[in-house]
Amino acid sequence: MTEHEEKLAHLERVTDEMSAVIARQDKEIALLTRRVQMLMEAEAHRQSQGGEHIFNGNERPPHY
Repeated sequence: MTEHEEKLAHLERVTDEMSAVIARQDKEIALLTRRVQMLMEAEAHRQSQGGEHIFNGNERPPHY
């Protein structure tokens, strides 16, 4: 019986750790999604004001 209790305790600890990681990642994804949305809105606003596109496809990669 003790062996099963040890395994159960280990599984509960691992599950709790994984749950914490998933919760942290969910918060990070939400934050990053919001930041990308803000950047997209800012770029759309800049373009609507007659600004030049940040990336127009003619740029050379920085390693050239």
